Amino acid sequence: MIVEVGGTVGDIEGQPFLEAIRQMRMNVSRHDTLCVHVTFLPYIGATGELKTKPTQHSVRDLRSIGIQPNVIIARTDYPVSQDVTDKIALFCDVDKEAVIPLQTIDLLYEVPLILEDAGLGNYLVEQLQLEVGKPDLSEWRNLVKRMRAAKQAEPLRIAVVGKYVELHDAYMSVKEALFHAASAQNCRLEIEWIYSGDLEKEKGWDRLASAHGIVVPGGFGYRGVEGKIMAARYARERKIPYLGLCLGMQVMCVEFARNVLGLEGANSSEFESAEHPVIDLMLEQRGITDMGGTMRLGLYPCQLQPGTVAAEAYHNVPEVQERHRHRFEFNNAYRTRFDQHGMAFSGLSPDGELVEIAEIKDHPFMVGSQFHPEFLSRPNQPHPLFLAFVRAAAQRRDALPQEVVNNANGFVRKDVPDETERRK
Repeated sequence: MIVEVGGTVGDIEGQPFLEAIRQMRMNVSRHDTLCVHVTFLPYIGATGELKTKPTQHSVRDLRSIGIQPNVIIARTDYPVSQDVTDKIALFCDVDKEAVIPLQTIDLLYEVPLILEDAGLGNYLVEQLQLEVGKPDLSEWRNLVKRMRAAKQAEPLRIAVVGKYVELHDAYMSVKEALFHAASAQNCRLEIEWIYSGDLEKEKGWDRLASAHGIVVPGGFGYRGVEGKIMAARYARERKIPYLGLCLGMQVMCVEFARNVLGLEGANSSEFESAEHPVIDLMLEQRGITDMGGTMRLGLYPCQLQPGTVAAEAYHNVPEVQERHRHRFEFNNAYRTRFDQHGMAFSGLSPDGELVEIAEIKDHPFMVGSQFHPEFLSRPNQPHPLFLAFVRAAAQRRDALPQEVVNNANGFVRKDVPDETERRK
C-alpha cells in the first residue's frame, strides 16, 4: 500500500494526516513501513550552489512529530553533486544510498527509470525485506525511447476546446491520453488550448482552423457551452476529426439537432428548460434535488455496434468496460430522428437504454462518448478511441495541401451562426 500526503511539512492542514502516518508506523511493524520524504533544493544563482538547509528544517519538523524519513528524494532543477547528497545524509540521519537526487527532466515517464538506476528499488526491497527478483524494465525503456523519438517527429496540432483551459491540470488526463496516443504513432503532440467562451466572442477561430483534430472535453455548467457547440459544428461541416468526451458528446448531439434536424430549441435540460431537450436527466435522477452522490459513477459495460467507427477503434470486440461521471444522457425520444439523418449510436448499455457512444456516419472521425476514455489510457497502452482519433488527425494533416497548412486564418467567422444572439 502506498500512501501519499501532499502539501508541505508544517502546514496545519496536513497535521492530522502526518499523525495518522506516525500512528500507523506504531501499529504496524517498523520493518513493514518506510517513509519517503520529497524535498526541494533551491539554487542560489549568485553563488552557484544548491542549499540543503530547507531540507534539513523539514526533516527536523517531521522528527519533532515522531516521523523519521527513511529515504529523501531531493528535487532540483540543477545537477546534484555527491558532496550535497552526503551532507543531506549526515544532517538528516539517513543512509547515503537513501538520498536520491531527482533533477527536473522534460519527460515525466523517464522518472521511474532514473529512480531505478539510482538504486532506489534495491534499497526499498532491502529495507522492507521483500523477496522479489530484479524487474525487467526493458519494455518501459523502449517506451521512453519511442516517446523521445516522437518529440522530433512532425507536429500534430490538436485543439482542446474547453471551459477550464486556463487551468491545464483540469484536463490532465485528456492531455496525457493524447500524448500516449500521439507517441505510439510517432507524432509530436502540440495542443492548442482554446477557451470555448472566446469562440462565442469571435476569438480563437484562427487557432481552431489550424488544428488537425478537435477534442471537446467534459465540464459542468452553462458557461462556454455555446462555444463548444460552435466547435462541434465547425468539425462536422469541415470533416475535421472530432472527439467529444462526456459533455463533448452532448454538445455534438445538440449541434446536430439544431443544424441538421432543424430543431432550433434543442439544448440540454442541464442548462435550460429546452423546447427540445435532446440531452436530459437520466430517468433515475429525475426528481432528485440533492446533487451529492447521485451521479452515474464508475465502471459500466458498453456494447459496441458492428460496422461502426467506434467498433473498429476497439478492434471489433463486442463489449468494453468504461468509466463514467455524469447525470444527463441522450434523450431516447429523439434517437430515431437522429439515426435517420446520419448519426449512429455505436455504443449502448447492455439493455439498449443508454447511449454510450455517438458518431456521424458520413464523417472521417466524429465520435463522442458519454464516458471518459481518458481515465483508462496508459502510457504503454493508449486508449483505443484516442488512438483512432490521433490516427484520423494525422491522416488529415498528411492530406492537407501545404498552403492550407501554412494559412491558419482560412476560416471566415460568418460561416457559423451567432448562437448567443440566436438564444437571445
